[in-house]
Amino acid sequence: MSPTIQARTTYRALLRELPRRNFKTPSPLHQQLHEERTLRVHEADQFAQYARAQRVYSDLLERYNPGMSMDEEEKIRLTARRVGFDLPELHVPEGNE
Repeated sequence: MSPTIQARTTYRALLRELPRRNFKTPSPLHQQLHEERTLRVHEADQFAQYARAQRVYSDLLERYNPGMSMDEEEKIRLTARRVGFDLPELHVPEGNE
């Protein structure tokens, strides 16, 4: 059973065990359960917003700093091309291919 379904089932089971009252004057226990549930939903929503913000931040960081994930040789080659130079190809001995 998934945690969401289990939480909902437990919450409903607790509500069934509480004495019946009308909605205008709920019991203190019922109010507390409802407030805690509301707080948990808000916490989950805040976590989702935080995770979304982190994903967007990572995307923007990669977009505006494209050299972050490059190795040093690639950065040097691209910098040389930016100013109009092409780096010579390095000699690789035949036995070390």
